[in-house]
Amino acid sequence: MDAIRERVLTLGEYIRDTHATVREAAGRFGVSKSTVHKDMTQKLTQIDPAMYAAVRAVLEENKAERHLRGGEATKQKYLLIHQAAQEE
Repeated sequence: MDAIRERVLTLGEYIRDTHATVREAAGRFGVSKSTVHKDMTQKLTQIDPAMYAAVRAVLEENKAERHLRGGEATKQKYLLIHQAAQEE
C-alpha cells in the first residue's frame, strides 16, 4: 500500500508543479493514463485533499484546453503531409 501512496503523491506533485497532462504524466512515470486518472480523481482525495484541489484545477485547465491542442496537432500533421507531397 505504501508504494501506491507514494506513486499517487509523486504523480500529484508532478502534475501540480508542471501542469502536465494525464498523458504526459503517464509517459513520464511509465503507467497507463487510466492509472493516472484514477489515482488523481479517486485516491488522491483520500490521501491529500489539499493536493487534490490543486491537481484538479490543473486537470480542469487541461481539459478546457484540449481542443486547442488537438487542433494544433491536426494542423501540424497536415502541414507535414503537404510538405512531403511538395518534395515529391
